[in-house]
Amino acid sequence: MAWVSRDYEPVAGQWYENLEEEESFRVLSVDEDSELVEIEYLDGDIEEIDLETWHEMDLDRIEEPEGWSESDDEDEAEDDEDWEEDEDEDEDEDDDWDDDEDEDVDEERDQY
Repeated sequence: MAWVSRDYEPVAGQWYENLEEEESFRVLSVDEDSELVEIEYLDGDIEEIDLETWHEMDLDRIEEPEGWSESDDEDEAEDDEDWEEDEDEDEDEDDDWDDDEDEDVDEERDQY
């Protein structure tokens, strides 16, 4: 017999803890037409569960886990820095390529 102490409706963006499994997750989306709830666990795994399964789970609403958004922001900031550095390197390479192309054009003109 499944005993459910709380019956929360899934809300996109809300964090929950599955008390039975001791797992925290957030709801990414709720598709009422197909009755599916898309959830993301702390480790990044994403799963779809149906509403029937949702209502059988022993859930508690929780606050967003500490460091969740901070770690995402840090990763994005690092990615941005890497991208900017790569862009600078690409610009230097482009300059060299343009110079080579100009020389080729000059050589072609000299032939005529």
